[in-house]
Amino acid sequence: MKNGHFATGTVEGTGAAIVVQTGFEPSEVRIDNIDGDCILYWNDAMPADSGMKTIAAGTTAHITSDGVTVYAGTAGGNSAGFTIGADSDINVSAETLVWSAKGQP
Repeated sequence: MKNGHFATGTVEGTGAAIVVQTGFEPSEVRIDNIDGDCILYWNDAMPADSGMKTIAAGTTAHITSDGVTVYAGTAGGNSAGFTIGADSDINVSAETLVWSAKGQP
């Protein structure tokens, strides 16, 4: 079995889209807003800019905008990765987002 790619990190929420460079195109992304107690999960079976969101009370919802979008690297030197959309529960200004991304080699 081949090893896949895996990356983790943290970013501060901005309320606007955030670009995360991983060096590969993820097939799964999980984002935890540890200050707002909210989780967003996305995988490559879901459309771009979507995700499954769980908020503190345990309520889940499939979002169809302001979720996760994967992008390929460019010849200009930008690394492949994903964008965290501006969802108002996940990407809150000054709240810490912990993310993990998995992909195929």
